[in-house]
Amino acid sequence: MGDFGNVLTAMITPFKADGSVDYDVAAELAAHLANNGTDTLVVCGTTGESPTLTWDEEYQLFVEVLHSVAGKAKVIAGCGSNSTKEAIAATEKASKIGVHGSLQVVPYYNKPPQAGLEAHFQAIAQACPDLPLLLYNVPGRTGQNLQPETVARLAEVSNIIGIKESTGSIDQASEIRRLTPKEFHIYSGDDYMTLPLLAIGAKGVVSVASHLVGNQLQQMIQAFRAGKIEVANDIHLQLFPLFKALFLTSNPIPVKKALKLQGWEVGSTRPPLCEADLEVSQKLEAVLKELSLI
Repeated sequence: MGDFGNVLTAMITPFKADGSVDYDVAAELAAHLANNGTDTLVVCGTTGESPTLTWDEEYQLFVEVLHSVAGKAKVIAGCGSNSTKEAIAATEKASKIGVHGSLQVVPYYNKPPQAGLEAHFQAIAQACPDLPLLLYNVPGRTGQNLQPETVARLAEVSNIIGIKESTGSIDQASEIRRLTPKEFHIYSGDDYMTLPLLAIGAKGVVSVASHLVGNQLQQMIQAFRAGKIEVANDIHLQLFPLFKALFLTSNPIPVKKALKLQGWEVGSTRPPLCEADLEVSQKLEAVLKELSLI
């Protein structure tokens, strides 16, 4: 159930000058990404500024992006919450409009123990048994780590098909791979970890950099799969400065700045996020120029 390909783009949410969501630019950007290396769009995740979007805004984004990329790419809806009841309601609503899957983040702030995390994800899966779910483990933002043993038990649920693993830990990803069946998909949640995680059996990446270099990321993954390790490594090393520059400050501040430098009218970030400062902007611009992206 649910093959989302190699490159999943954690899509930004464009805003107008008045701070409202720019659905037209979102649709245009989604189509552009689908034509440039993206297999699946992850809408309203961290990079999409989900903490400051309303549920109505998120739902409308799902609708607009689905329509924009129909037949070209799949759409995974970010429906996670630190309230199980709220996550179920959002996932059920998204499922009814035809999204291809849902991203479910580890509940944040309330720091449930492993038993609570397991029950949370099982409840969502049971409420939407026909919708593929991708777990999202990002302890740097949620304050709680989804342990490999918990992931292994959740992998037994038929519609929990994989995990976006964002701990930055080879050890953790290796243990998840060791404990789960091969058909359970591990996606790197960090661009710089994509190639290392491919070496231990990951499927691909949920990427921020793919807004800018989606085709190159596809080439890297396909080269690795074809046994062309040196080619894959060359691409990784070429893109590595970009991977780091996009996280010089809190995501998605740098990637929105990068897109604006390319001419995309994606607007600012919503408070409490802010604009990139001069130092970040200059470093980012230098990397983009070095890679001929602007």
